[in-house]
Amino acid sequence: MTLALEGVSKKVGSATHIDDVSLTLERGSLNVLLGATLAGKTSLMRLMAGLDSPTSGRVLVGGQDVTGWPVQRRSVAMVYQQFINYPSLDVYENIASPLRVAGLPKDEIDKRVREAAKLLKLEPYLDRKPLNLSGGQQQRTAIARALVKRADLVLLDEPLANLDYKLREELREELPRVFAASGAVFVYATTEPSEALLLGGNTATLFEGRVTQFGPTPQVYRRPRDLTTARVFSDPPLNTLKARKAGGKAVLSTGAEIDTAGPLAAVPDGEYTIGFRAHHLTLEPAGPDGIPIPAVVSVSEITGSESYVHLDAREHRLVALMPGVRRLEPKSTVTAYIDPRHLFLFDTEGRLAAVDPAQKAA
Repeated sequence: MTLALEGVSKKVGSATHIDDVSLTLERGSLNVLLGATLAGKTSLMRLMAGLDSPTSGRVLVGGQDVTGWPVQRRSVAMVYQQFINYPSLDVYENIASPLRVAGLPKDEIDKRVREAAKLLKLEPYLDRKPLNLSGGQQQRTAIARALVKRADLVLLDEPLANLDYKLREELREELPRVFAASGAVFVYATTEPSEALLLGGNTATLFEGRVTQFGPTPQVYRRPRDLTTARVFSDPPLNTLKARKAGGKAVLSTGAEIDTAGPLAAVPDGEYTIGFRAHHLTLEPAGPDGIPIPAVVSVSEITGSESYVHLDAREHRLVALMPGVRRLEPKSTVTAYIDPRHLFLFDTEGRLAAVDPAQKAA
C-alpha cells in the first residue's frame, strides 16, 4: 500500500493550514514529520487519516483516490501525544478492544494481542490496569492497540512528548524495531530534530504548512535545500551570519575579513548567508582554517555532559555546544571559531548555494 498526497491544501476561512503538499509514502516505510508547534504536522496527519478533507488536491491509497472518504472506510490507526487507555480494562483488554469491536474470532484476538505485547515488551503487564503502569508502559499499550489492528497506515502524533527523559529514550530505541517488524506505512510527528535523527527513515520538514524538503533523514539533515529547512532541522537554532564575497576574500557581518575557503571558494562573488550548527562552533581553534569570531558571553547552560554557551557577536546571538562543563562568566570576551568544513552557504533567496564536500560524507 502506497499513500500519496497530490497537491493537497487545507484552508480554514482565510487561514492556510496546509499549503500544496505532495508526498509519496511507501509500504513498510517510516516517515517523520518534523516541524515546530503549529507547523502543520497534526493537520497533515488528519488529512492522511481522513479525519479532515482537503480544500484542494487528492489523497490516494494504493493508487485509488480516497479523497473525502471518512476515516471509517480507511485502514488507519493513530496514537496521540496524550496516551489514551480504558482505565477499567487491563492491558490485555485494552490492546484487544479494537479487535473485539471488529468481531474477530477469539483465537485470532489472542494471537494478535500476544504478538503485539511481545513486540512492545508488555507481556509481564497484561493483567494490570493502566493506573498500575508507568507512563512508558501506558504509551506502549496505546501503541500496541494501534498495531494489532494491522492497519495499512499508522500515525503517531508526538507520542513521546509527555514522557520523562528516561522513558522517552527507552521508547525511541525500541520504536524503529517495532516499525520494521510491522510492514505498515508509519508517520511519526515530532518537534525534535534529535528524535528524527534517532528514528531514521525519511523526514519531511514542515514550515507554515509547507513541506520544505522530503527524503532520507540523514540526507535532509546534512544537505538541506534551503535556509528554512536547515533551521527546522537544527536544535539549538541554526547560527547564521551574512557574508559578502569579493575575489579571494569575504567580509562577515561580524566585521571579520577572511580568506575564502570551503563553500565560499566555490561560488561567485556576491551576498550570502552562512549557516552552521552549534556543535560546529567552538572556543578552540578549529584547525588552521578556523574562522575566528570575537564575541561576548551572554550565558552558559550546563546540561551535565555538555554545555551551551550563548554568545553575542555584534547584532548576532550565536550558540556553541561544547563537551563537558564550561563555566564562562557573563560579559567575558572570547574568540569563537567556526569549523569551515561544516558550513552551509545560502544565496539571497535562501536556497542552498554550496556545501563543503565534508558535509556530503559527514
